[in-house]
Amino acid sequence: MYKLLRAPFQPVTYSRWLHLCVPLLLLAIWMFINPSQPWMPLLIVIPFGFVPWVRLAEGLQAQFLLTPQNRDSLTGGMGGVSGLRGAGDADGISTTASVRWSDRWRTLLWLEVRLVVAGAAMFATVWLPLMSVEFVATAVGHPLNPDLTLSFAPPRWVSAVLAPVPLVVLIVVVVLLGEMITRIARRLLGPSAAERLTALEARTEQLLERTRIARELHDSIGHALTVAVVQAGAARSAKDPEFTDRALNAIEETGRAALEDLERVLLVLRESAQPPSQRPTLAEADRLLESARAAGAQVDAQLTGALEKLPGPVTREGYRILQEALTNVLRHCGPVPVRVRVEVSPGRLDLEVTNPLPERPVLSSRSGSGLRGMRERAALLGGEAETGPRDGGWRVHARLPLERIR
Repeated sequence: MYKLLRAPFQPVTYSRWLHLCVPLLLLAIWMFINPSQPWMPLLIVIPFGFVPWVRLAEGLQAQFLLTPQNRDSLTGGMGGVSGLRGAGDADGISTTASVRWSDRWRTLLWLEVRLVVAGAAMFATVWLPLMSVEFVATAVGHPLNPDLTLSFAPPRWVSAVLAPVPLVVLIVVVVLLGEMITRIARRLLGPSAAERLTALEARTEQLLERTRIARELHDSIGHALTVAVVQAGAARSAKDPEFTDRALNAIEETGRAALEDLERVLLVLRESAQPPSQRPTLAEADRLLESARAAGAQVDAQLTGALEKLPGPVTREGYRILQEALTNVLRHCGPVPVRVRVEVSPGRLDLEVTNPLPERPVLSSRSGSGLRGMRERAALLGGEAETGPRDGGWRVHARLPLERIR
């Protein structure tokens, strides 16, 4: 009831009214051609239902006139795709051309239903205001032809009381028909199951990309900051100009590499047309090892196999796992001996990093996402990563399959 009272003051009421009246243009044109067959437009629209772009046009019209408030809120505050909605999909009304026959049949049914509802809207729009006019004319003593609307002439005082009733009924009918045609539009012009699945896949890809970017920033920037902190502390404690010089060079090199990674990620976030720089691979693992050595760690590395021939996803994710493992060593254990083994065997890449655990950690160990990120990276490739204490030390062991990636 409250909604009906507010309806005359809502712009959407009149936009839906306009939507209900638009099909009357076709009926009006046909009545000039052959007024004896007013049902003929129901047959005329049948071929148009199978034209793919008709669904797009009907969807746009339905969005602008049936759900204008939802479209404004979607386009005004949308920084990206929200939920299952695609671009131009406001309140469940799709704006894509028909692809499957099921979409074409739904479009055809929509056109037919829209014409029928428009007929009801036309009757109410024409005859109800005319009844009000006749009641007013009768109340002032100048009745119109009763054959137009009424089959009887009520008393003048009754006509004065009944004069606004048809207009109120008209508003009620327009609101109800508008609600009905909007619900029908969501059913017949809404996204199909295939379109919803496509939107869900796109949303999933977007979330995965954001997660990957977060891991990239965590691994790259975290590694650079850890190396810089450890190097700066060691240089201050050593009080050796030569060692300080080497530490500053290591900080500079690590920071420059982190800036390159940061710029690449920012380019992705900005959706720049410029191609981002290539992500580092295990073929560049020496850069990581030298960075750890420059931070004071005693790195015993053994790299076997054709690292340069590894599949792209494996070698890139393997590099990040190795980077995170070395970063954790420097962050929590300091410059301790580190044993690194990277082996390319038939069908699998094995990556292992082990180090002794100090009695007291160098930095406070707060729960972070590094270990979880290593496991997630391995799981995305169908492999696994194990992290935890082993033989009095700490061990990171990742196994990445190769057959599934090629």
